[in-house]
Amino acid sequence: MKFFKAVAAFGFGLAAAQDDACHTSHKAKADCTADAKCTWCEAAAVPSACYTKEDAQKLPPAVFTCATRSRRSELLPRAEVEKLGVVWRGNATTHQSSHDLLEATEFPSDFSWCNKDGKSYCTMSRNQHIPQYCGSCWAHGAISALGDRIKIARNAQGVDINLAVQHLLNCGGVGSCKGGSVDGPYQWLLELSKKGTGISYETANPYVACSSDSDEGFCKHVDTSCKALNVARTCGSFSQEGGPCTGLGEFPNATISDYGSISGADAMMKEIFHRGPISCGVDANPLLNYESGIIKTKGEGVDHVVSVVGWGTDPKDGMYWIVRNSWGEYWGEMGYFRVAKGALLLEDQCSWAVPSSFTAAEKKNQVHCHEGGDNCKAKDVAQMVV
Repeated sequence: MKFFKAVAAFGFGLAAAQDDACHTSHKAKADCTADAKCTWCEAAAVPSACYTKEDAQKLPPAVFTCATRSRRSELLPRAEVEKLGVVWRGNATTHQSSHDLLEATEFPSDFSWCNKDGKSYCTMSRNQHIPQYCGSCWAHGAISALGDRIKIARNAQGVDINLAVQHLLNCGGVGSCKGGSVDGPYQWLLELSKKGTGISYETANPYVACSSDSDEGFCKHVDTSCKALNVARTCGSFSQEGGPCTGLGEFPNATISDYGSISGADAMMKEIFHRGPISCGVDANPLLNYESGIIKTKGEGVDHVVSVVGWGTDPKDGMYWIVRNSWGEYWGEMGYFRVAKGALLLEDQCSWAVPSSFTAAEKKNQVHCHEGGDNCKAKDVAQMVV
């Protein structure tokens, strides 16, 4: 009898899949769950597969268990990521990665860059959802982790350098307010760094939570095209006084020299311990109503990106990761959360970058601009588009 039920279920699933767009497009669970139109359906007697949400509702519940997600994914499916020119799980070097050269050592049971030897090397918590909703977690996770690494390089001395997420949204071409990838930000920034400049600072390009394809809030009235004004700018005086806004050709910026992709707890600990925080994908659905504590939910699919700053050990729950979100400090544990080892798919895909040059007072490498930016104005198109 079980055999005939399995055959019947297989036939039903096969028939449903024949004209199903999601089944045709996505063979991997991660790609399926990243697509807002699709859901992954598990089955014991027949192959698990991806279906449109409409077709998934028609499948026999006794045979198929389909994921129910209450939140739109902020990560694009692999096919869309690769169309943007991003190398899936890419590394800057095609031979041995610099990560592989890091020393394998016995790690402490507790380690956090936010409290290392009584000093914090963590930069500010951010909120991707103001002044309106923007699905730019992929940019925030990468930029926050890189900002921390720059602070580590400076031994936490001087005023924090906060990098401009909006520059990445305006010019990166690797994602938008409707989604991106774990890999894209650092791949874009390394190519930019090779041209002799880097990502601008928040003070010259504040976050407005808009991209060219966003229709949320006031975004349809905002120009987010990649030009000098949208890389780094200043406005000299009130417009009625004739003070124009100037796109800067010289501005504080930061570059990187290397990037890579890793997965697994051991690789994460090695990278974090030796070089600093990393950005990682995570299942955000269990985070929506999180308040505090250690999350142990296994996770259904990666749909969000965060930055991992360290780990700890709980007497009862064992090892957990210390993670910074990009939903503001009103959320969670002052913008952070803790997740048990192996939970929320946090260890599936992470990215790291190595800081190179950056503008800072102690380096004495600032180009000194006037209030109105007239002596630092971008001179030509080549300077305007980066």
